[in-house]
Amino acid sequence: EYPDLDVSAALADSEAQVDRFQLYESLLLPLENVKQPLKYHPESDALYHSLQVFDLARNESAYDEEFLAAALLHDVGKAIEPADHVAAALEALDGFITERTAWLIEHHMLTHQLIDGTLGARARRRLQDSEHFDDLVLLGDCDRAGRVPGVEAPELDEALDYLRELA
Repeated sequence: EYPDLDVSAALADSEAQVDRFQLYESLLLPLENVKQPLKYHPESDALYHSLQVFDLARNESAYDEEFLAAALLHDVGKAIEPADHVAAALEALDGFITERTAWLIEHHMLTHQLIDGTLGARARRRLQDSEHFDDLVLLGDCDRAGRVPGVEAPELDEALDYLRELA
């Protein structure tokens, strides 16, 4: 009916106008209902954990938006597909995070093996060869430290506003 209408361009425009911070919020809010095994996460839900990790990361690298985004978003896939939360997170965030942020999220689970010495030599070398290796180790440290019941953490709005200001 409208031969001059380019639907693909209109769709691309609407995708480009999606506020990434609204997407982040929509992925983070369900984490409040994701209860984690107390053995590894005595702090309670996955949102509280993510906010603790973000706060610790902000204390370490206050102006690194990509690193802080990885800290806040590293577990968003747990509300989508708990069995493979990393792949679910990367798929949901595709096009809304930088390559570096994606790399940090993709590899954050390996930091646990790296720290406890169970990561194979070849995998360790591949990680160490990355220019982002030190950031990954720092993210892993924040991830492990962000598991404290009752500790003060920022509200989600505060964390997202902080990232917005850096953007």
